[in-house]
Amino acid sequence: MDEPLDRLDLRLLQELQKDGRLTNNELGERIALSPSQCSRRRTRLEAEGYIRSYRAYLDRQKLGLDMLVVISVTLATHNRDNARRFSQLINALPEVLEAYALTGEMDYHLTVATRGLADLSKFVNDVLLPHESVQHVKTSIVLDTLKTFEGFPVLMPGHWHGDSTR
Repeated sequence: MDEPLDRLDLRLLQELQKDGRLTNNELGERIALSPSQCSRRRTRLEAEGYIRSYRAYLDRQKLGLDMLVVISVTLATHNRDNARRFSQLINALPEVLEAYALTGEMDYHLTVATRGLADLSKFVNDVLLPHESVQHVKTSIVLDTLKTFEGFPVLMPGHWHGDSTR
């Protein structure tokens, strides 16, 4: 069974979320723990699944993926097999950065990166629309990014809006 997280665990998670390359020495300096204590806590948090992986965040535009698109999808039929087929399609497409099943009017919300309008057109017209599971696709090109995902809020109970200093 997982141990409950204490204030030091939360601070450790917060720091690693900002920079997953921190050594245990650097981490210890930031949260006032010895490197060996940081190592034990980090190992436990990894083993318990709080830390799922470490990765590098690449610059989408430097890679030539200049167009970011939000695509809403409605399925042709609403049954488990059709949803499974759609999920298999989406998971096989590297252009799809994120995919969410939704409640409400649209069934899925996709965030997609392409090299431009021609690639977006091919993606929608040659991949999504012809697929047997898809009925309707609505695209919205992102004009500006106001905020991107930079980590989950890591807070002690009772603290809100990122104020973890109390």
